[in-house]
Amino acid sequence: MTKKVLLALFAVLAVLALAVSSVGAITDGELDGDGHPHVVLLLMEVGGEPMYRCSGTLLSPTVLLTAGHCTNNYPDEPFSGMRVFTESDVDNGDNSYPDAGNNSIEAVSWAAHPDYETAPFYFNDVGVVILEEPGFVLDEYGVLPEVDQFDALMPSRGKKQDFTAVGYGLQASFPDGASWKTQADRVRMVAYPHLLQLNAPGMTGDFSMLLSNNHNTGGTCFGDSGGANFLGDTNIVAGITSFGMNVKCAGTGGVFRTDRQNVLDFVNFYLE
Repeated sequence: MTKKVLLALFAVLAVLALAVSSVGAITDGELDGDGHPHVVLLLMEVGGEPMYRCSGTLLSPTVLLTAGHCTNNYPDEPFSGMRVFTESDVDNGDNSYPDAGNNSIEAVSWAAHPDYETAPFYFNDVGVVILEEPGFVLDEYGVLPEVDQFDALMPSRGKKQDFTAVGYGLQASFPDGASWKTQADRVRMVAYPHLLQLNAPGMTGDFSMLLSNNHNTGGTCFGDSGGANFLGDTNIVAGITSFGMNVKCAGTGGVFRTDRQNVLDFVNFYLE
């Protein structure tokens, strides 16, 4: 299997989460609690039936930032509806998951980056979801970076850049996919990976970063797609969880950079 095919498979699996099945949380992470209420669970329907889910970050009461592969309307399986669930512990919360109800907000529209389908998914893996008014009103939301802000974050010996990864994905994964069926938590988790690679030739290019994913730092897994990787302990969304290097959710995690001009132009169009 080629690297490109493997990455594409991982991204598809990252969003595969049948509403009747079960998944867990960020690898080697900890419960987020009230730490990042602007990170929510996104559920997508196909043909009116709950089918997939991702994570996402509210940039305002009605604008959700997520991955392009969580919002692109694939011709053979277009999304018929979406909603977000706002509780930290959706599994044990006051909601009607996967259906509409308390602590959920319906989407009115969604879009992937206009160039999403013109290249491999990880080149333009950003999307937005527009929610019904009045949305989920908070004291603080995720914020976008400055243009090319992260070019200065080149990793070096003795100096590391930490991130805060937040999402509702699996705690672990196995090659046989058993964990997709046995882990039931829909709980927001947090981990603290650090930067491994930036602006490298090949698949990371200048549009994504590779972050650590191990027992010491934690990382991301299936279902965390679209979730935020905040810069340090700020609310700046430096990257969107996009892809992984293997089906075990180990070693490294790929995040799509939000500091490129075309990305900021796309997202800010919906914030204006």
